[in-house]
Amino acid sequence: MTRIDRRALFTSGAAAALLAATGTSLSASPRAGGALRLALPRESGLLDLVARGAVLDCLTEIAPDGLLRAELASAWESRDAAQTWRFELRQDVSFHDGTALQAADVVASLQGRCVAGDVHMSVTSLAPYQVEIQLTQPNPHLPYLLASQGYAIAPQGAVDLPLATLVGSGCYQVERAQTDRHFRASKVVGHYKDGQAGWIDSLEVIVIPDAAVRAEALRDGFVDVAALPQPAELLKRGGFLYHPSAEDMALATRSDVGIPRVVGQQSALDDGRIAERWWRL
Repeated sequence: MTRIDRRALFTSGAAAALLAATGTSLSASPRAGGALRLALPRESGLLDLVARGAVLDCLTEIAPDGLLRAELASAWESRDAAQTWRFELRQDVSFHDGTALQAADVVASLQGRCVAGDVHMSVTSLAPYQVEIQLTQPNPHLPYLLASQGYAIAPQGAVDLPLATLVGSGCYQVERAQTDRHFRASKVVGHYKDGQAGWIDSLEVIVIPDAAVRAEALRDGFVDVAALPQPAELLKRGGFLYHPSAEDMALATRSDVGIPRVVGQQSALDDGRIAERWWRL
């Protein structure tokens, strides 16, 4: 586990204690609108993690509380001791290019991919909104595994495109991107997750390699969240939130950034879903 992973995986209990101490309401409801600007280091591919988490969806999703829930899939079942799986797809999902999600897109995105070890998937379309996945060996954890960004779904399976040309079905669509430098996306109007996720109107991610400069960007109001900032100048100023604590600062945010009651702990930056889960107060 990398340094950013260890320090970003703060527990909900730690976040609750922090927010109580700083006077921010844990019960504050998400509100729509505004922008979220992030300053990230170049290490660990964090820009790519956040950008792809905003643009792409998977068949399933692991919620911040660790529970599995449907995303592009609406239901699933297994047969043959969890070696054969059938997934029903949502019928109200469109990609950012306007095309409707179809079983063929799932087949193209997942065909032949490795699940765990030497276990591979053979994916076939049974109907426009139904796919069957045949594993080379049984795996009862397949729905959990498919929640990973490595199994994202894109039109005609084009999941590995550069960020600037990436098309998905997520809450945000790409406006512009520069590899390892900058990413900007805007909220999709009429998205199927409206009212449940995707609160901000726009997302901007800037890679700033120097920790001191990331702290300055937050301090001077150029960004709203800084990952692994240099602590000294922020602590002098006050008025910021620190996660998991001021002594072990993985993330620092403006006081008007809304943070969910429970934050995902599978990977850094709320499992890469910070764009759709956080909001502006």
